[in-house]
Amino acid sequence: MSELDGYAGIVTGGSSGIGLEVANQLAARGATVYIISRTGHVKSDCPESLPGTVHIKGDITDTEEMRGIIRELAEKHEGHLDFLVNNAGATYKCVAQDIPEEEFDRVLNTNVKCSFLMAQMLYPYLRKSPHKGRIVNISSMSAHLGFSLVVPYCVSKSAVLGLTRGLAIEWANDNITVNSIAPGWFHSKMLDEVMDDKRREQILNRIPVHDFGDTKDLGALAAFLIGPNGSYINGQDYAMDGGALAFGY
Repeated sequence: MSELDGYAGIVTGGSSGIGLEVANQLAARGATVYIISRTGHVKSDCPESLPGTVHIKGDITDTEEMRGIIRELAEKHEGHLDFLVNNAGATYKCVAQDIPEEEFDRVLNTNVKCSFLMAQMLYPYLRKSPHKGRIVNISSMSAHLGFSLVVPYCVSKSAVLGLTRGLAIEWANDNITVNSIAPGWFHSKMLDEVMDDKRREQILNRIPVHDFGDTKDLGALAAFLIGPNGSYINGQDYAMDGGALAFGY
């Protein structure tokens, strides 16, 4: 697969999980993918990065650091970049009435403000993309459904949808499209470690296909939205959840 030959861009929070798989799927299709994470490398017990990926240590909450990194990367590609995947995120688990204000602020800052600032900083480089610049935000089922113990996360992911739609409209004539992907429940080492049999049964019963997803599918969807056949898709949120959002009673 080589439909992304010549493309170059950024995936945030790609040292493991969804971000790493998205980066690998883009690289497998020929893209040069700069993975920005706090570790600057793949976490232990995670799949290896594919050729075409480049890990960069960086903190997305440090605006000046990000501005410098983005500028340097764009200079390597004739002053433009082609995509941004806003995947890095944070959460805090606690009953709503006891959530510390600073934790609420941290989650909103990481998931919403930093996603906006990354898009804003990349704007002048994405609009110069010969392929049409693409932004893919990773939203969540929490943008559509309420979940207990993670109210700040639900709030932040709902805001990510607003960010996606607002930027999609405002930048539609600036050679940039903006979309989001809302993952459901996916296979992961972390999921296996924290889920007991009862919780697993509850979740699977809530998913019409009665199975967890494969992060490779998330990466493939991101690649489609970024690739040559996704240029007319704008302002959309794609739920990849096995039908969970469509499920009634």
